[in-house]
Amino acid sequence: MFNDIGALELLTLVVLAVLVFGPEKLPKVIQDVTRTIRKIREFSDSAKEDIRSELGPQFKDFEFEDLNPKTFVRKQLMDGNDDLGLKEIRESFDLRKEMAEVTDAVNGRETASAGGAGTAAAAAAAAAAAGAASTPDLLKKPAHPAKDDRPPFDADAT
Repeated sequence: MFNDIGALELLTLVVLAVLVFGPEKLPKVIQDVTRTIRKIREFSDSAKEDIRSELGPQFKDFEFEDLNPKTFVRKQLMDGNDDLGLKEIRESFDLRKEMAEVTDAVNGRETASAGGAGTAAAAAAAAAAAGAASTPDLLKKPAHPAKDDRPPFDADAT
């Protein structure tokens, strides 16, 4: 919960607590706060156990953290449940491999890919590289325009 609190923030909180409560009352305040936190945790744990006992034995492995949408999606889609073929889909989107194949195709090197999608991407990159020879390179800065070649002027825009 407070994983991102650094030493400077912690020191600031301690100094602020000493200034607000004073050195005499600070130990009692700390005891009261820890007692309250302990009671809240006990109440939460007992409520969880009550809910688990009411749900029955089929929910003995139920974890309340699974109700968090992020955890639920990770557990359902990213773990071993591969009913939908998601592992194959995830592996097909290996961008590093695809970029390496495109780079190799552009540089004219032979790729050793094992799959139709990789060779299709390499072929498309090779075709794009061949087509790039006849089309202007948009990444290069154009030569300085001639004196007659002025940019268009729009009087309504100014």
